[in-house]
Amino acid sequence: MQKLSFSGKNEGPLKALFLGAHSDDIELGCGGTVLRLVEDGQDLDIYWVVFAASPLRRTEAESSANAFLGKVGKKEIIIKNFKESFFPYVGSEIKGYFEDLKRVVTPDVVFTHFQHDLHQDHRVISELTWNTFRDHLILEYEVVKYDGDLGHPNVFVHLSKEIIGRKSKLLVDHFKSQLAHHWFTEDTFRAILRLRGIESNAPDKYAEAFYSRKIVLG
Repeated sequence: MQKLSFSGKNEGPLKALFLGAHSDDIELGCGGTVLRLVEDGQDLDIYWVVFAASPLRRTEAESSANAFLGKVGKKEIIIKNFKESFFPYVGSEIKGYFEDLKRVVTPDVVFTHFQHDLHQDHRVISELTWNTFRDHLILEYEVVKYDGDLGHPNVFVHLSKEIIGRKSKLLVDHFKSQLAHHWFTEDTFRAILRLRGIESNAPDKYAEAFYSRKIVLG
């Protein structure tokens, strides 16, 4: 497999836009990648957007984002209040926010939901990401849930055992409201990372996986 790197820029920080429909989506889908970017000492400029969160989950989302991005000097964490589970029906309002977003951030890479995710809110965010950021590297992350909608990813980020341990602990520590769900457990988080580690022959056995429709090699 050919190995590529986020650190190919000659100057300036890596500008990354993270988009999540709900308060824990970004961390579930690509929290390990975030931790690895921070740990690797990459100069980062982060824009982090959560589209729906109740007052309790807003507090959790802000706390978690700051924990995952702890060492990042330049970061913007935005928590919106679009109605959860109703994104297809308030799509024009969300589209309006995307139009505002593209005027304030020009990312090198965008992390968003998988296009074939069966959760309606996730799909809307993925569709509007591609509709808005047409000339950007977009990596679609996956979120494990009841629907059984996992696909066949084609981009992998290898993670150390230390990082997957930190990811799992941060999720459990910061999203207390989700602990009643039987799937919100550290063994679930590790299971998908282990599977993707097998698929990508990860040296430490774990990886996060993404779906990329287009990559331009310069």
